[in-house]
Amino acid sequence: MHRAVHALLACGLVLCLTAVPCGASAANLTVLVGDDQAASAEFVQQLRSDQSSGRFDLVRIAPGAAEPADTEPAANAGVRTRSLRPPGDAGLTVAVGTAAARAALERPGAEPLVLAMLSRLEYENLKAATPSALRRGDRRVGVLLRDPAMADQLALVNAVLPQKRRLGVIATPESEPLVRELQRAAQTAYPAWDLQVEIAPDARSLAAALRALVPRSDALMVLPDLIGDSQAATLSVLHAGAGAGLPVFGASEGLVRSGGLAAAVSTPGQLAQQARQLGQKVASAGNPSGPLVEAATPATVRINATVARGLGLRPPEERELTERLAAPR
Repeated sequence: MHRAVHALLACGLVLCLTAVPCGASAANLTVLVGDDQAASAEFVQQLRSDQSSGRFDLVRIAPGAAEPADTEPAANAGVRTRSLRPPGDAGLTVAVGTAAARAALERPGAEPLVLAMLSRLEYENLKAATPSALRRGDRRVGVLLRDPAMADQLALVNAVLPQKRRLGVIATPESEPLVRELQRAAQTAYPAWDLQVEIAPDARSLAAALRALVPRSDALMVLPDLIGDSQAATLSVLHAGAGAGLPVFGASEGLVRSGGLAAAVSTPGQLAQQARQLGQKVASAGNPSGPLVEAATPATVRINATVARGLGLRPPEERELTERLAAPR
């Protein structure tokens, strides 16, 4: 008798557990996209692949518009599209990129919202342009930055160059939020880093800033700003580093392929998974006092072995460095 009761209770428990949606993948998901970049497409594809149940609605936003340009045809059962209207059974909305983030903030509705694939500077500009939209009392907002935190970037430099302490950075006037974040990370690191910063307001002043910076540095870092987004400016930093025998670090695989020593990067697929996790945090949060902002968790470290040999360095393997960055600090 007791065994039968226990069996029925166990069976009921299993049924209850299987009936309860597990994680954000079971929620209705609306994805807003405002560009055709390959990274955005990979991000959306990962979100779609992880959608085990619930509805998946993909809405494409025309540049500069708050209404949808078009919707994508349904790809499989349980996945369909709809117009950009406040849903009655809202789950989670994820906006991919700056244009989609602006459209999502202008959209009425109180469903939890995650703004993803934004650089730190794009987020700062968005915050300055729409402060009230990010702090509405009736809607919880999360922001997922596409680049790892400066503390993670600095941890990579420290793991590769443990005996060095002078890090040189070329920044633009718009890069102030990134520079402040890097300065805080440099001051709290143990031992602390001696951060050398030169400002280059325009392309013509970049060469002079590099001439002043290189003699005071043991390594250079390319920030994810206007310099990091410019191939010509990035190549100028790489050439200056190579000429002086200085390793160059950054936040993109492209920099490593072009001659940088190492980068901590997050893939669009990994960012999509992190966006889901952030969506769960946002949905379960209490009354918001402001957006919940997360930097990308470094998915992997890339090393240019040729550059390392040329500099006479023997850095740890990529896998070991990735594990070090993932470890709590």
